[in-house]
Amino acid sequence: MRQWTVLGILMLILSACAIRLPSPEGSPMRDDNLEDLGVAPELSNQVWLNTQGSLRLADLRGKVVLLDMWTFG
Repeated sequence: MRQWTVLGILMLILSACAIRLPSPEGSPMRDDNLEDLGVAPELSNQVWLNTQGSLRLADLRGKVVLLDMWTFG
């Protein structure tokens, strides 16, 4: 009985996470407010930290990427 209760609670939580609530009008999270800026420019850095070589956009296609951009100051 306890297994079914835990399974039911888990299913309830997962179904609640899958619901996409509409964004309020004018919200920056709405897809229709985003301007299409075209194709992303190729990465042209001369120095890369914590990588084994230069990165190209074609190599990153289909992957989730976080770029942390900063300068030496």
